[in-house]
Amino acid sequence: MDPLTLAVRADDLDPNGHVRGPAYLAYADHARWAGLVAAGVDLAALREHGVGPVNLTTTIRHLGELRALDSVTITSAYEWGDGKTSSIRQQLHRADGLLVAEVTSVCGLLDLTGRRLVPRPQEHWRAHAAEPGLLGL
Repeated sequence: MDPLTLAVRADDLDPNGHVRGPAYLAYADHARWAGLVAAGVDLAALREHGVGPVNLTTTIRHLGELRALDSVTITSAYEWGDGKTSSIRQQLHRADGLLVAEVTSVCGLLDLTGRRLVPRPQEHWRAHAAEPGLLGL
């Protein structure tokens, strides 16, 4: 998936003048959704087929600081297995190239009727993406 660059907003800052933790997670979430859109996934069509994306766990490693007027570039890489979950590893870099955070999420697709994870979620993503290669498929 192509990197996404976002500007740090004033309301992303904490009293110490650097970006607060939840904002890093918001940047990563935004990049994941933008990646789905770029891959041509129609989320309404997913729902019509009775499935929806879920985030099961997220881990963030803070490695540097972002401050006011910085920009952050997020790269995302998917890892697909044989089970019901996948992983996405995201790196957030400041404009000067410094790695400021790594975000790792375990995700799945929820059967919206049975309320259980569907097996082999990559098959659903591949079927619903115009550009599945952007999702590592």
